Amino acid sequence: MELTNLDFQQARIKQVLFKSRLRSVLYGVREADEALFSRPLNPLGQWLDAVVRPKYGVHPEVREIERVLLQMLSTGRDLAAQYQRGQIEESRAGLDRVNAQAAQIEGLFQSLEQRAGARKAA
Repeated sequence: MELTNLDFQQARIKQVLFKSRLRSVLYGVREADEALFSRPLNPLGQWLDAVVRPKYGVHPEVREIERVLLQMLSTGRDLAAQYQRGQIEESRAGLDRVNAQAAQIEGLFQSLEQRAGARKAA
């Protein structure tokens, strides 16, 4: 199965969803649960496992996306813990780190998209 632009668009949505859920935690809208920060339960991690790794796992971009994803999940977990300790402003300020990690993943998506020759979905 070749990757399409739609595959990458779905991956980008999964990343936005994580950031949105984390923001909801840091603004008191929802409770943090461990599943939010779990690599196996993360929708982007699941996409990597199911769609990308089988065919493109040998490419350095895939390994780097996984590495940065783990960092982003860890940062999110740390920020949620800060919030729970009452360090509200500090935890929210940390969203900049998550956004920087997400931007790094986006750059890797673009590189992998070019390498994979992603085409428009039919």
